[in-house]
Amino acid sequence: MSNVERIATLEQKLKTLQLTYAAALADAVVRYGNEGILEKITEQKRGEQMKNGAGLAARFGVTEPMQAIEKTRDAFGCANWACTDTGDGFEAIATSCTLCSISKQMGEFSPCQIFCLSAMEAMMKGVSPDAEFHVSSTLWDSDKCLIKSKF
Repeated sequence: MSNVERIATLEQKLKTLQLTYAAALADAVVRYGNEGILEKITEQKRGEQMKNGAGLAARFGVTEPMQAIEKTRDAFGCANWACTDTGDGFEAIATSCTLCSISKQMGEFSPCQIFCLSAMEAMMKGVSPDAEFHVSSTLWDSDKCLIKSKF
């Protein structure tokens, strides 16, 4: 097998793992929602992530706020985040997300906060505690996810 073939095989395995992971998260959201505990678990998880944001950022190799978006995108391959430097921060836009798409097919509960946005915010604030993190829209209820940050 050539190196090109090995790389292609590894890339296919990674995409399969990323898709399986997104499906498992979507399943968890449906189950939490059906049991009436999604909001409670989302808040608990957000609190834990915010408390451990610096450690989470270190594990992902995040040293600057915008990297929280980029490193999450690269690791999970879920949303097609594109970041633009605004001088005093950045704007991040995603126009597609595998997790959100699967969740919409499975039920009525949004996965955005519990499995995406809280972790990115925690990592950003872990490296820049005064960073602002504002979610203007999500793919759950709009045609794009839009995050604006200042730091």
